[in-house]
Amino acid sequence: MLTFPKNLTVSQKQAFEKRYRQAAAEYIPRRVAYFQPFTGGTYTRITIRGQHTRWGSCSSRGTLSFNWRLMLAPPRVLDYVVVHELCHLYEFNHSPGFWRMVESVLPDYGQWKRWLAQHGQNL
Repeated sequence: MLTFPKNLTVSQKQAFEKRYRQAAAEYIPRRVAYFQPFTGGTYTRITIRGQHTRWGSCSSRGTLSFNWRLMLAPPRVLDYVVVHELCHLYEFNHSPGFWRMVESVLPDYGQWKRWLAQHGQNL
């Protein structure tokens, strides 16, 4: 997990966020493309956002949205969120079937889900 000094200026924080948003816009679509054959489903677009309460989302129209702060997490955490949202293209809920689908792609997803719950607020 990346940390940075607490005493950054506003413009330094803005530059930091801009760079990580750009990196997310390049990297996350590649991870979506990698995992999509395992999950199937069709998405219409990918957006990178700065939500304060969500790591990702999937709209009923097939838009996948991801938080740029995932770039600060371990890579498998980002992969977990990507797979989670891709699975919502089939199961638009958190039913047992949804979690079985996530597990079929990432058998160790629970480890990364727990990591995000424990450390996500620090990203």
